[in-house]
Amino acid sequence: MRKSSETPPDGRPTRRGPGRPRRAERDGPSTRELILREATELFAARGPEGTSLRDIAARVGIDVSSLHHHFPAKEALYDACFERVHAAEREALAPLVADLRDAATTGGEPLAAALRALADGFVDFLEEHPHTTFLWLRRWLDPTRGAVLDEAYALPLYGEVERALLEAAQAGTVRETTPHVTVRSLVWAAHGHVTALAAASPADRERERYEFRLWVRRFLDALYGPGSGAGDGPDVIIHRTLE
Repeated sequence: MRKSSETPPDGRPTRRGPGRPRRAERDGPSTRELILREATELFAARGPEGTSLRDIAARVGIDVSSLHHHFPAKEALYDACFERVHAAEREALAPLVADLRDAATTGGEPLAAALRALADGFVDFLEEHPHTTFLWLRRWLDPTRGAVLDEAYALPLYGEVERALLEAAQAGTVRETTPHVTVRSLVWAAHGHVTALAAASPADRERERYEFRLWVRRFLDALYGPGSGAGDGPDVIIHRTLE
């Protein structure tokens, strides 16, 4: 039987050279995608200081030189992991944010429903992608270092939600004086929920999911539901101007 050209006479597989694609890549994820997957998991678990490129290459099953072919430095890979997470988050939430913008000036139940759907969608996303929480939490351990990541990936999307709340306040459909605090509070609470799930026993996870979503509903109803002062209009203070 004729041996593959990739198999030497002694029968052992030839070591794949740098840049030479794996056969599996033709049918599965690209090497770049595999690198990003493993790097995201390791950066989320250990942070950038506790993760080396050699660790990531070993998880993927490639040489460090092959990893350098895709990402010349750890900083570039770290940034790419945030970009990948952000792209997935935006894909999941952008339609819900658009619905919120459409309902902002209408108010009433359409706005309340849009807010609930967006909050549920965000929690759903984080529960399905918990590494997102731990990647961000490790970045936030140093409030000043890496702030450019916030500006590039987190703040634009959250800013759209803030803008929708400002538009609603301007139209008099809600009472909202500090939308940036509201958005930040919900974001941080959702990340805290994911950490609670990670620490909870299997028996306690469903209770955590139920109670947190109930709290989100109560939080939104207290701010924007009937009796919250929504629609009072004249005494609504908007601290940030609409651009």
